[in-house]
Amino acid sequence: MQKFDAWKYDAMQRSCIEEGIRKGLDVSIYAKPDFDWDQMWQIRIGLEKGLDVSVYAKPEFDDWQMMQIREGLEQGLGVSIYAKPEFDDWQMRQIRLGLEKGLDVSIYAKPEFDCWQMKQIRLGLEQGLDVCIYAKPEFDGLLMAKIRLGLEKRLDLSIYADRILSQGQMRQIRENIDNAGKDVEVTEL
Repeated sequence: MQKFDAWKYDAMQRSCIEEGIRKGLDVSIYAKPDFDWDQMWQIRIGLEKGLDVSVYAKPEFDDWQMMQIREGLEQGLGVSIYAKPEFDDWQMRQIRLGLEKGLDVSIYAKPEFDCWQMKQIRLGLEQGLDVCIYAKPEFDGLLMAKIRLGLEKRLDLSIYADRILSQGQMRQIRENIDNAGKDVEVTEL
């Protein structure tokens, strides 16, 4: 039977370690004071499922990041593209969802995109859109959503790629996209 120094851990950590011992798991992987209870739990679940937890059994990942990596491993995804501490759990989720759909996530699997931007790029890729027109870190998620919707409606949004626009011009284009159902030309400023 594996032993551990119980006094180094709080009650929740001890419980997770003891559960792992009862299940015959190698708790030495997570029985470390550097891991909080939630992290230990994610590692224990991965061990129970026979996953290579070495990918995420690292203190630099919080439990939510660990969960995204674990879920990707469970599905047999190539998690190395997002199993990086510079991505938060929400970014990891968007990358994982793209991988699940078989998308080329390399266009948005970059820390400079927040999760909302990543989502808009992923949704565009799912629709088969040319996301290059809006997959730019300087465009916030809301603007990306408006451009994506315009592309879905087959509006000419090339103005975004042609030149740098002022905030006022971008706002006018967004308003035009909002009114797209009213036959407003997006290229009008």
